[in-house]
Amino acid sequence: MISTAGSELGKRAAHRLAQTGLWQIEPGLTDTELARIEHEYGFEFSDDHRAFLAAGLPTGSPPHEPGVSRSATPWPDWRNGDPEELRHRLNGPVDGVLWDVEHGYWHRTWGERPNDQAEAMSTAGRELAEVPRMIPIFSHRYLPAGRGTFGHPVLSMVQTDIIYYGTDLADYIHKEFGDASYSIDPHWAPPTVAPFWRDFL
Repeated sequence: MISTAGSELGKRAAHRLAQTGLWQIEPGLTDTELARIEHEYGFEFSDDHRAFLAAGLPTGSPPHEPGVSRSATPWPDWRNGDPEELRHRLNGPVDGVLWDVEHGYWHRTWGERPNDQAEAMSTAGRELAEVPRMIPIFSHRYLPAGRGTFGHPVLSMVQTDIIYYGTDLADYIHKEFGDASYSIDPHWAPPTVAPFWRDFL
C-alpha cells in the first residue's frame, strides 16, 4: 500500500509529462510488473516514482519522430528493456563515484585513503555497497529507492558532479520538459536527501 500523498505526487508528475506531448506514453506498469522489477533488480520504488510509472510508461520515441530507436531511449524501459542495460543504469551513480575514486577522489567518511590503488578501490567499493540505491527516471536524473518514501528532490548525477534538478518529481518534470528558464528558488530548503549522496550537494 503506497501513501496517498506519494501517489498523488506521482500522478501529478505523469499528468504534467503527458501534457507536454513530447513522448509516447505506454500503458502504466501493473502491480505485477512492478513487483517483478523490484524482485529482479533488488530495490523498491519510492511511492511517487511507483505511481508515476503506474500512470503511464514513457518511451523513447516522441510522437513526431516514430523512427527513433527504442534502444536510444533516455527513459528506462522497465517493461521490455535489456536487463543488462537496466542494471548498468542502476549502477551508474556508484560506478561514477568509483571512476572518480580511481582518478583521485576520496570521501571524507572513509578514513585515510590507502596508498595502494587496488586497496583504495576495494575499500570504496565496500563503502558504496552500503549507500542508498538511486533509481533512474530519465537519462542521468535519479530518485532514491524506498517504499513508503516520496517527495525527495530529483538529482542529476554524473560521477561526483551531483546537483538538484527538481524539488520533487512533479517539479522535475516541469523543469526538464517545461519552462526552459526555470530554476530552483535559491531560498528553497530541501527535505532530507538520501544519506551519502547529500554530501555532494
